[in-house]
Amino acid sequence: MRAPDLIRFARDAAAGNPLRTVLLVLAMSIGVASVVVLTALGDGARRYVVNEFSSLGTNLVIVLPGKSQTGGFNPGNAITNTPRDLTIDDAQALLRASAVRRVAPLAVGTSEISVGGKLREVMVAGTTAQYIDVRRLPLAQGRFLAEGDWRRGASEAVIGAKIRDELFGANPALGQLVRIGDRRFRIIGIMASTGQGLGMNTDELVLVPVSLAQAMFNSNTLFRVLVEANSRESIELAKSQATAILKARHEGEEDVTVITQDAVLATFDRLLGTLTLAVAGIAAISLAVAGILVMNVMLVSVTQRTSEIGLLKALGATGGTIRTAFLTEAAMLSLAGAVLGFLLGHAGAAIIRQLYPVYPAYPPDWAAIAGLGTALVTGILFGVLPARRAARLDPVESLAKR
Repeated sequence: MRAPDLIRFARDAAAGNPLRTVLLVLAMSIGVASVVVLTALGDGARRYVVNEFSSLGTNLVIVLPGKSQTGGFNPGNAITNTPRDLTIDDAQALLRASAVRRVAPLAVGTSEISVGGKLREVMVAGTTAQYIDVRRLPLAQGRFLAEGDWRRGASEAVIGAKIRDELFGANPALGQLVRIGDRRFRIIGIMASTGQGLGMNTDELVLVPVSLAQAMFNSNTLFRVLVEANSRESIELAKSQATAILKARHEGEEDVTVITQDAVLATFDRLLGTLTLAVAGIAAISLAVAGILVMNVMLVSVTQRTSEIGLLKALGATGGTIRTAFLTEAAMLSLAGAVLGFLLGHAGAAIIRQLYPVYPAYPPDWAAIAGLGTALVTGILFGVLPARRAARLDPVESLAKR
């Protein structure tokens, strides 16, 4: 039997029992769609985290107070306990490192901001003029904090876009005086809207000189120090130099944690990549279930088409031809289900992206190819037993059952 005849035979057999065909295609499509959607969610989580860390800046080294005792970076240890403060002087000392381009100390706390009878709680970040360059943050209006002595600072503040809208509405905000905690600040700049970034929403952030923030929160220690290396190649050198400088300043005690942006990204990338593979494996179980359904339905089909098989054998069809014909039918149904599932999966991922625009739920190419391939292989493998049974039927007995 020629290839066109085999395809025609499989098509006619599928069209002869539309309910059975629809159920088979639907079962296989659900399996493939599950693989596509779940891997899109897993890989989307990986992309989201990578994008969030990338938004911190480039060539970044982060110094945290306290020594992490784990073998690698643990997100749970991002805030550590320390017997010694990480101070402004420590941050300034890092500028002596040859591999360091910029340093931005960061002191963080919450306070209340009020103006014109309006009051709301905000996150206040104390930092320096270099912070906006280290973080690569855009300004919408005005200017950022001025260069100057880190231990002193003018009573100036830069506010996020959401705070500006809530407190001032259509009125101008630049130059206005606001009260933050028990101090008065003049607004000199407004940040462009950038949204959430690693627990700090810039749209709801108030930035003030680091010395004033420490005075407001009655604390000498820094939340962290952001260090920008000269280049990507010098990140590790900047890390080692920062560690050595702070160790020397802290009487030989290595009581800070220095991490690199690349190390953080690699950790999350590895964890979320494994998660994506795990959910893909779970979703693939539904393909095995669909394959079993293919086998059961094809076995019933062999029983129902006994006389047809006997007639084909009486006309000279060999057992191999009969086996190939049934495998072609199983492959055709599996392929139809795989293609439908592929389209449904991409449609589901598109809906997720529409509902959550910040979440890049794009299925990876390997998942789509693996889903299609697994569906086709599963259908053929589970179609072997029915095909072999059909090929072994005796033509005389088969015709006698007409």
